[in-house]
Amino acid sequence: MRRMVLLREQVREGTLLVVNRQHPLRSSQKIELINVGNGVQMERHAAAAFNECVRLVGGRETIVPVSGWRSAQEQKKIWDDTMRKEGACFTESYVAHPGCSEHQTGLAIDLGKAAESIDFIRPDFPQEGVCRAFRTQSVRWGFVQRYRAHKRQQTGIAEEPWHFRYVGAPHAQILESRDLCLEEYSDFLKQGPVNLELGGVQATVFYVPESGAKTVADVPDGLVQVSGDNCGGFILTVWRWRA
Repeated sequence: MRRMVLLREQVREGTLLVVNRQHPLRSSQKIELINVGNGVQMERHAAAAFNECVRLVGGRETIVPVSGWRSAQEQKKIWDDTMRKEGACFTESYVAHPGCSEHQTGLAIDLGKAAESIDFIRPDFPQEGVCRAFRTQSVRWGFVQRYRAHKRQQTGIAEEPWHFRYVGAPHAQILESRDLCLEEYSDFLKQGPVNLELGGVQATVFYVPESGAKTVADVPDGLVQVSGDNCGGFILTVWRWRA
């Protein structure tokens, strides 16, 4: 074991941030953005995983990036335009409030199937063909379908089969296998560490609550990844290779 010091600002940084109306984006972390096609940008790690997944399923001609990273100004414009055109009920179901959209993290992407016309707010991303192949393989590459019908009470957003969020490994595998949405993840980890193995590498995931400007945590030996959850704590992942 070793001792780590986690800083308060790290609660607002990382790939596992919950961003919604209750937990608006507060990070001033600079995002390195990469173009993933069609003028759409993502955070560089998310972009690399997305591009590789699309390549492996043969989706470059079929899967169209519709919307990725958005500035706060762009999110406000989308909110205002949709409210004016579609009304409050539709807008609050499918568009996040400005400052409360995970698109502003660069970790989320909306996808559509190639067509002459694609709906920007609700693109068609069917459960068949190469779109289904992407949906199946994307968990392996660290993505989850973020908004599902039976999780609306937790997320506040209606089902969006086109919206994928990069959380990285092994978190996508845990969320998918346990049928958890991101809003439920920290509470789940508070019950105790999760251990799993991916490709011969062992991972331990556990939660550390913030306890002040500096939080001291005892961490097992191994490669450590830290992400804040934007809700008052840290999610730590420790990787260990077999001898």
